[in-house]
Amino acid sequence: MLYAWEVGGLSEDDLSAAFWPEHGETLALSAAGRGFAERLVRGTIADLAGIDPLIAAAAEHWRLSRLALVDRLILRLAVYELRREPDTPAPVVINEALELARTFSGDEAVGFVNGVLDGIRKTLTIE
Repeated sequence: MLYAWEVGGLSEDDLSAAFWPEHGETLALSAAGRGFAERLVRGTIADLAGIDPLIAAAAEHWRLSRLALVDRLILRLAVYELRREPDTPAPVVINEALELARTFSGDEAVGFVNGVLDGIRKTLTIE
């Protein structure tokens, strides 16, 4: 959904209508799972002003605009979850981000994502 928002220019309201009919059966998520996914996506979009500076500071020598799109979206999603979803432990968030990087990006991205997220995790006060 974040990719469709970033690349396709879909509005937040159009994301669900475009995503679930095409991918819903494949993902086989419950209504609660879909709700959680949508909350993460909407929250990530709404919190970019707080997320992007953290990524930029932790991604030494990399401008946010120069990061691979998928890597940037994975980082944004994970940072949102680290900041705003206290029920999900930080190691779980980071592990899921690494799995996304392994699946949708390259081997080098896994180490990069891990380093950036670990740096951000250390700067956050997670309550």
